[in-house]
Amino acid sequence: MKLICIGRNYAAHIDELNNERPTEPVVFIKPDSAVLPKEQDFYIPEFSSDIHYEVEVLVKIKKVGKHIDQKFAHKYYDEVSLGIDFTARDLQSKLKEKGLPWEKAKGFDGAAVIGKWLPKEKFKNLNNLKFSLHKNDTLVQDGDTALMLWKIDELIAHVSTYFMLKKGDVIFTGTPAGVGKVLPNDYLDGYIENDQIFSINIK
Repeated sequence: MKLICIGRNYAAHIDELNNERPTEPVVFIKPDSAVLPKEQDFYIPEFSSDIHYEVEVLVKIKKVGKHIDQKFAHKYYDEVSLGIDFTARDLQSKLKEKGLPWEKAKGFDGAAVIGKWLPKEKFKNLNNLKFSLHKNDTLVQDGDTALMLWKIDELIAHVSTYFMLKKGDVIFTGTPAGVGKVLPNDYLDGYIENDQIFSINIK
């Protein structure tokens, strides 16, 4: 199982972090050990004082594929979900300043929340899918896949050029604007349309 993550896939999020707009998808990997076990609280790691939430639509790969043509990409997944790409922003910034890889800021234990999976047929159009994140019952991220720079099928085609996709792999498709810091005793819950997909306590 690989967690394949896409960065800078929403223009407003690129702007809020003052990043350069990419000409192709930004891809990075989280190890499977980054997955936060079901029903477990998220504990802020001791090496960071600036952990940010980033809510993202997820896709689960259902069969092996390599060099997948975009027009066939829809055949490689049946389920979608919502998750959080937790990021140690302070550590990431330091590593980026030195031109170093920033896996430590993205792939630490518990850094990947995966919500419940739903059949993609439940939704009329995955390219116009509304999703949101609430922190302590306040809306903090309000997303729509229509605003993706690269849509789900484009991402699958692009990623499969570099990595063989296998059954069970999960693609994190990028986060919209509104990312922010979590503190102990915060409560996060995420929705696709009107379905609650996950809820997380911060410790």
